[in-house]
Amino acid sequence: MNLGLYLEYIIPLNPLSEALYAFILFLYVLLVVLGTKYLYGIFINRGFPHNVAVYFNRKVIHILAGGVVALLVPVLFTSPTIPLILALILALINWIPHRTGKLMHWYQVKDNMYEVNFCIAWGAVLTASWIFMATPLYGLIPILFMSFGDAATGIVRNAMFKKRTKSWWGNLAMFLVCAPLAYYYIGFPGVFIAALASIIEHYEKNPIDDNILITLSTFVLLLALSYTGIISF
Repeated sequence: MNLGLYLEYIIPLNPLSEALYAFILFLYVLLVVLGTKYLYGIFINRGFPHNVAVYFNRKVIHILAGGVVALLVPVLFTSPTIPLILALILALINWIPHRTGKLMHWYQVKDNMYEVNFCIAWGAVLTASWIFMATPLYGLIPILFMSFGDAATGIVRNAMFKKRTKSWWGNLAMFLVCAPLAYYYIGFPGVFIAALASIIEHYEKNPIDDNILITLSTFVLLLALSYTGIISF
């Protein structure tokens, strides 16, 4: 385990090009969000209730914005600083409608600000991984669980129950998505982590939602297994 304080990663090696990448990804995320507004209209026109359409859209954003962008971070960036700034800007953009009461109705709800938590957790775990472990990979896996795995559980539950609820069928769907992802990066121990994360997702208490629980618990498990030498990047 190479736990330390790697402050040299605070400064990007290629700040101009990485800032350009971040700007392009920012525009991409905005296009995804605006695209779900169109998708919301399709759902409503086909007779889906408002809450079902909204919840499907939230999971589409999880996948296309959170997950796809996370996969590109280790390829495009040499530091967590610019991705963290991008995540915080997106968190602010999502928080302002809650503050003003002018929600983006096609994916936001009054009951919670979990999309804000998503952005913060996304940026925080990547930054912690890079600064303390000298690699983004300890942060990438929790984000992939949160983006792809949690999306799978939400889609299954929404299709089955037509509302936001907890069901072990959804957790099974999450495991089936997370297990191969974790196995790809760290082998068989990843399947164990995927199973635990899928169970943990079942529990939440507002304002601490599954976005935070999944990323934090997975990150801690990865550190623990790395410390014991079971896994390494």
